[in-house]
Amino acid sequence: MELVFATNNQNKIKEIQSLLPDNITLLSLADIGCFDEIPETESTFEGNAILKATYVLEHFGYPCFADDSGLEVHILNGAPGVHSARYAGPDRNDAANLKKLIDTMGNCTNRTAQFTTVIALCSKKETTLFKGVIKGIITREAKGENGFGYDPIFQPEGFDKTFAELTLDTKNKISHRSIAFGKLLTSLI
Repeated sequence: MELVFATNNQNKIKEIQSLLPDNITLLSLADIGCFDEIPETESTFEGNAILKATYVLEHFGYPCFADDSGLEVHILNGAPGVHSARYAGPDRNDAANLKKLIDTMGNCTNRTAQFTTVIALCSKKETTLFKGVIKGIITREAKGENGFGYDPIFQPEGFDKTFAELTLDTKNKISHRSIAFGKLLTSLI
């Protein structure tokens, strides 16, 4: 079975590919010849995931899943949220986003946060949503070399290490994306 993952983020593809059974071939946007910039204009994770998956289905004819993920910090009323990848503005990159979040939080004592992923699976028959959430805290400094995005400052509940300090295997067992993706896989079996 071929299934398109509406991303060209190689970190996400690597993470998800390691979770797939052998009978499912994961295709990226580049694999199907989609080099369009699919805008994420919705105000919710659900809306953005549906928008991207629907775009691929309508323009390329492949069943597709797309995710929208983000870090939601309690004291910041859920920010950066759907703007997680663009939190630092035009100069968005992982380092700038991390710096802005650490600076914004300053010496706040309430550092609770959660990573949320919503996956939309679009086929010609229907659109189905799958959600994964993992709670934790924002550390005061970046730690670890693994992962991407906010992984160096997110410490999941029950762990004394950040996502970036965990192995990919351990992160894949507990992450928001793996929780949502596990629900997606269950629906495909």
